Amino acid sequence: MQHYSSSTCKNICNRILHHRNQLRPTIGGPSSPCDIFISHRGIDTKDNVAGLLYDHLSRLGFRPFLDSKNMKPGDKLFDKIDTAVRQCKLGISVLSPRYCDSYFCLHELSLIMESNKKFIPIFVDVKPSELRVRDNGCCTAENLKRFSWALQEAKYTVGLTFNTSKGNWSEFLMDASDAVMKNLLEVKD
Repeated sequence: MQHYSSSTCKNICNRILHHRNQLRPTIGGPSSPCDIFISHRGIDTKDNVAGLLYDHLSRLGFRPFLDSKNMKPGDKLFDKIDTAVRQCKLGISVLSPRYCDSYFCLHELSLIMESNKKFIPIFVDVKPSELRVRDNGCCTAENLKRFSWALQEAKYTVGLTFNTSKGNWSEFLMDASDAVMKNLLEVKD
């Protein structure tokens, strides 16, 4: 993946942030819309890939949504998550070996795809061909079909791959932030 120079990254970030601030000059607080929705299987990636990505994007001035960082006791899961997905400009799914075991992850992925959001899959410690939706008896036939379709769309979308035991974390964060900036520049408000 092509890396931008530090000054180019700053210029792109400044353009995105300037454009965003012109459109919504009173942004602030936890109820403001997010720029980027990060879907992940918490047990697999909350404390590493997804958490670091959230922190890194926040430091760059973006407003990412990560359930463990943006939700508080009393929030209704589906209401908060569905609203964040619908309001975001870009969806990221951190696809890990057990991602497809989670109804919530598959619901988030499906909602991102159904909403036609710009989308970046990040395959962490898993190959796309290894990901499958399985009928564990908890889903309706309609949801199984919906989830399978969304996963296929994700598998056939150019994304990033990362091996947590051998990968370079700094390089991964640089690649991910480059991909986010490129995709956000293509989003029309």
